[in-house]
Amino acid sequence: MTDGFENCVCKLLEAEGYWVRRGVRVNLTQDEKRAIGKTSAPRPIVDLVALHFGRNELLALEAKSYADTPGVKLAQMQEEHEVPAGRFKLFTSERYRTVVLERLKQDLIEGGMANAQSTLTLGLLAGKVNQGQSQAIRDLMAARGWLFWSPDDVKAKMAALQD
Repeated sequence: MTDGFENCVCKLLEAEGYWVRRGVRVNLTQDEKRAIGKTSAPRPIVDLVALHFGRNELLALEAKSYADTPGVKLAQMQEEHEVPAGRFKLFTSERYRTVVLERLKQDLIEGGMANAQSTLTLGLLAGKVNQGQSQAIRDLMAARGWLFWSPDDVKAKMAALQD
């Protein structure tokens, strides 16, 4: 189901002018792993990385369909962890987020897909959100400078694309 949701949001991002890569592995060094407190951690994977050349903008996106669950919960997004834990590590551990996103950008620069002036924004694309929590999650994400697409946003973008 996640693949179907990822396919859907990839099409939406591409329709907005982004080039999209899926399952992007971030090549943390041993020093970076030590910095996040997980020396034996596997390479982090960012679900989707989207690049808009015209705006020199990068999006590091987590795509969560959560079709057979209650959905993304506000409480999960509000957690804060010194050492990365849980499903939303990039959102809930500042140290992890900083190290991983800096390395991701560096990897993209080295691969010729970004430059030092490229902006990088973290985001969550949700296929399902726990009852009535979309606006609270949107407010939290906006306050932190992050992108959020609720299930209603995804549906509206799909409908607009099909018109």
